[in-house]
Amino acid sequence: MPITANTLYRDSFNFFRNQLTSILMLALLTAFISVLLNQAFSPDVEQLKILSATEGDFAASAGMGIQEIIQQMTPEQQMVLLKVSAAATFSALVGNVLLVGGMLTLIRLVSQEQRISALRAIGASAPELPRLLLLLFICTLLTQLGLTLFVVPGVIMAIAFSLAPVITATEKKGVFASIKLSCKLAFANARVIVPAMMLWLAAKLLVLFLVSHLSVLTPNVASVVLTALSNLVSALLLIYLFRLYMLLRS
Repeated sequence: MPITANTLYRDSFNFFRNQLTSILMLALLTAFISVLLNQAFSPDVEQLKILSATEGDFAASAGMGIQEIIQQMTPEQQMVLLKVSAAATFSALVGNVLLVGGMLTLIRLVSQEQRISALRAIGASAPELPRLLLLLFICTLLTQLGLTLFVVPGVIMAIAFSLAPVITATEKKGVFASIKLSCKLAFANARVIVPAMMLWLAAKLLVLFLVSHLSVLTPNVASVVLTALSNLVSALLLIYLFRLYMLLRS
């Protein structure tokens, strides 16, 4: 029987609904960890004031590209900007690794009819986290480079790498072997992967748009809410991709 997107959507939403409590707790927990790490590694208030010291100059260069604006910064401002970017990237990467590892472990154990909580899912995924960290770092780096240089190659790489975390977690394969197999399967099944990836990107943008209008929340609370909602969207995509890979393997 051919694999259809409608079947995958139905199965994914059923699993998501049945395990909503555990998935919601996992999304909130990983969001809190991401925001906490970002706060811990970000520059302090005094250093951030260096960036706002020439806010008028930045406003005057609104028509310039990012590279031109950075070149106009002082070395101190460039260093603070680098620290802010590094903290945001590191915290997001750690949060994504915990989310992916916890979700894939949750899906696998629930499929084996085991009851599991969000904390237990993260703990059970601990042996896989170092490999997932390297995998997600490589995939994120290549995808971001593709999006920065040309948007289309970045989207294509995101689709090609989509099954790699599932393969790594379920088959215990190495990073590059998982990426290679993911590219092969993703392009062979693009008709069911591309629509899901496009919906995932659209949902991410919608979440960002909605949270940006929640001015009543403090910045930290808004960050947790934004990250948690984004994690829920990613969790649904992971369920979809896991179900797809299980059908392909069988």
